[in-house]
Amino acid sequence: MQKTVNGFVPVAGFLTQCVQAMPEFYHEEMPEFVIHEYCPLIDSSNMSPAHWQMIADDIQANYDKYDGFVILHGTDTMAYTASALSFMLQGLTKPVIVTGSQIPLAQLRSDGQTNLLNALYIAANYPVAEVCLFFNNKLFRGNRTTKAHADGFDAFASPNFPLLLEAGIKINLKAGKICTASDGNLRVATIEPHPIGVVTLYPGISTEIFINILQQPVKALILLTFGVGNAPQDEGLLRTLKEADERGIVLVNLTQCFQGKVNMGGYATGNALARAGVIGGADMTIEACLAKLHFLLSQHLSSDQIKAAMKQNIAGELTPD
Repeated sequence: MQKTVNGFVPVAGFLTQCVQAMPEFYHEEMPEFVIHEYCPLIDSSNMSPAHWQMIADDIQANYDKYDGFVILHGTDTMAYTASALSFMLQGLTKPVIVTGSQIPLAQLRSDGQTNLLNALYIAANYPVAEVCLFFNNKLFRGNRTTKAHADGFDAFASPNFPLLLEAGIKINLKAGKICTASDGNLRVATIEPHPIGVVTLYPGISTEIFINILQQPVKALILLTFGVGNAPQDEGLLRTLKEADERGIVLVNLTQCFQGKVNMGGYATGNALARAGVIGGADMTIEACLAKLHFLLSQHLSSDQIKAAMKQNIAGELTPD
């Protein structure tokens, strides 16, 4: 990102210039690296499933040339991209680390240099063979992350899964597992864009909102509910959800709470959602749930098959019962 009169914007070639001007990146302990820059560059707010596919395809095309991959990404949608790649990159035997910064790399006090240096160093020396997100000295499982702070350096959190690695004075492996050399073949799943709705419940929410959202072409709806997965026990709402389920729309229940998991058997209000065909999303983040729905919908499965798969732990995105 480069500063302009209209605010920070991505500028072609600017990142390479910045990195080449920083001798730390060429320290003898740093790995050799190649920078591949996309054209055109975009703000991460403009990310789409097509961009996830482009990144995944590029990793596959260059998979045998490198020991690991670091993806530089804006923070706003970083957790969505990390989640999507975790489902798309199947049979991964090398580290894929998504990172970025809260303050652009060229600016005074930027956290970008430390994040990028550490991501490169960790990819080369602590190769955890999964899609990860590195930020503020912490390596997270990518599909367990969410952006937790809009303008602080500690921008990301993993509310329901421990750190993979922590980079303090010493680099300490936590829940991450170092991979060994493998000849396994990477398989890349195709993700297509699909119409998926997301509704945050609030006291007094109108059933009309759900009626409008659940019209075609919507294929799935994520409900952000209260507590362990509760919603108003309103007959009109429950009837609307049941009719949507019968039409093949996949309905997933996630908690609004930052931490914890959905348990629709705990209260009558949650039980009513289950009887209407809503499935529990366990402790998935909204980013992981959305990416997982895109992934499964792209396989052209039946709604029952998708509902069954949503409850399964495919890429470490949820904690099994």
